[in-house]
Amino acid sequence: MNVPCHLPIVKQPIDMPARATNAVSSQLRPSEYTTLLIQALRADPQTIVGACALEIGFGSGVVLAALGDLGAAHLCGVDIEQQAADAASRMLADLGYAAICELFEGDMWLPVAGRRFDLIVANLPHFPTENGSVGDRLPSWSCGGPDGRKFLDEFIKGLAEHLRTEGRALVTHNAFVDLDCSRDLAARYGFALRVVLPSLVYIPTEKLRTMTDSVRQRQQGRTIHVYGPCSFGEMSIVEFRRTESRA
Repeated sequence: MNVPCHLPIVKQPIDMPARATNAVSSQLRPSEYTTLLIQALRADPQTIVGACALEIGFGSGVVLAALGDLGAAHLCGVDIEQQAADAASRMLADLGYAAICELFEGDMWLPVAGRRFDLIVANLPHFPTENGSVGDRLPSWSCGGPDGRKFLDEFIKGLAEHLRTEGRALVTHNAFVDLDCSRDLAARYGFALRVVLPSLVYIPTEKLRTMTDSVRQRQQGRTIHVYGPCSFGEMSIVEFRRTESRA
């Protein structure tokens, strides 16, 4: 399979009208999940210095920029969206990371087959819905399939082939898509899951309406909390590391 590689060597010219440019940046704007992922990375900076880092689903490229700022030696990103590849390429080139960065437009692990990394980060689409269209966001933004695990399970299964022995992975994880399921799946592949940063995030009404009915009904009052007209979901930044028995 030929996967186009986007190398942010020079700043790409932006020849579209300002209105169209603003629409693209709005579609790729960082979310609360992105914020919490960066917070977790900044809390443990010594593990990033000199690391070869990979982000699955880099979007705007801001997490890769944070990794570069924290001292990662090499930045690699994979995203399925052409818009993300173009936008992130421009930004990372502007920030001076061209020499240490490579971006791929492709599907999950395919562009990095056979490669291993010290650190892997991901804010995957894992909202339980088959309708990913919310506001001006790209359709691929949050659509994780009926149970929200379409990409999450694939990610966990691929860790063993792409994470170095002493490496770690940091991932955003909604509680309503079953944290225990992820823990059990990780264990089957030789990894331990640890919550490093628990939080609560606002779920916009238009997004909540797209949630699979059975998930919403089962999780309301457990991991989804409603106060007046506002709903909030429990989520965490979780870490995956190899267990000692398979290290």
